[in-house]
Amino acid sequence: MSEPLAIIGGAGAGLGKSLLHTFAQSGYTAVGLNRSVPDGSSGMIHGVDLSDPDQTTQAVSRLIQAHGAPKLVVHNAAKLVISGFEDTTNADFEATWSAMVMTAVNLARSILPAMVENGGGTFIVSGATASLRGGKNFAAFASAKAGLRALTQSLAREYGPQGIHVAHVVLDGIVDTDASRALHGMDPARMMKPADIAQTYLSLADQPRSTWTHELDLRPMGEAF
Repeated sequence: MSEPLAIIGGAGAGLGKSLLHTFAQSGYTAVGLNRSVPDGSSGMIHGVDLSDPDQTTQAVSRLIQAHGAPKLVVHNAAKLVISGFEDTTNADFEATWSAMVMTAVNLARSILPAMVENGGGTFIVSGATASLRGGKNFAAFASAKAGLRALTQSLAREYGPQGIHVAHVVLDGIVDTDASRALHGMDPARMMKPADIAQTYLSLADQPRSTWTHELDLRPMGEAF
């Protein structure tokens, strides 16, 4: 039997790259969909603008034709805007919503029917602290992340009875990447390691149907909450 397909929507540096590596090492044919394709991706990442419904549908259709319906899908697309409310433009709000909510809508719409027809699978959405509460200077980001969480809840209630395990993961901390180290100046020991997050996502996909987790919060040891 061929390896089951895993798709990561938003497969950039950091968590996206770790998800690809972890899933591939665990017996999946792992493919990333990302707006840009980094050098050295070896064909594992396809250039797709997930905010464009036509691009998303076409890319997913090609993958399904080649590998069958996926058994594991992760929505990991995000856009961070940090600014005071009066300095946050309407375009900033629209861009964060498009990058996080609309991309999830397009990915889910293009992929969930095939997963249902194929007998089920797991659809995981990467959330954040802002999914639960809005912080100062995070109005655009928090409003979009909260909307993404609500969308995920709706998908879980609609598609769970059809065999799709829909899970929302609150990443309550800073994910350790080169960009986050430069932005936050934080001790890497206090950051969330992408490989560890990826292992948790994999464990969600392995859960039996009698004990599905629909929301999970992850944070590094010592993180205040």
